[in-house]
Amino acid sequence: MSAQVAPAAAIPDTGPPKKKRRKLLVIAAALLVAGGGGGAWWWSGRAHADAASAAPKLPTQYVAMEPSFVVNLADTDGVRYLQADVQLATRDPETVKALEEQAPALRNRLLLLFGQQTSTQLAQRSGKERLQDTALVEVKSVLKSEGAPTKVDAVIFTSIVTQ
Repeated sequence: MSAQVAPAAAIPDTGPPKKKRRKLLVIAAALLVAGGGGGAWWWSGRAHADAASAAPKLPTQYVAMEPSFVVNLADTDGVRYLQADVQLATRDPETVKALEEQAPALRNRLLLLFGQQTSTQLAQRSGKERLQDTALVEVKSVLKSEGAPTKVDAVIFTSIVTQ
């Protein structure tokens, strides 16, 4: 029995050439390193976020704008007034100091804003809420122009009367 040996040209080459194999290994190693780096970045960011959320939340502090605001409303069909008691809410002690220091400028800006309103705008809850939002923007604007912290959370009406 004689074994026949196939000629060398007839044997198919089933493996990739060495250059292709090396290229695949380099790509696989790069993907492994990038995946590990991305995983480490995500994990460290998550740990930092967990630590930040675990930090105790400071209590809300309220700064009363005394005395009450009393302004003429912008109604053209008669003389109407707005009386409002306003408090500013923040959790930042530095912002509390800034609010107290800038109280005259804040009162001025809020008086001007309140005097632009009409009784029909303030008749509905949505009008009062819009006024609160606009007042918050005004307060932050004054603080920002003075280079003070602007971490005011809300403008709160503790009393509001239109006549």
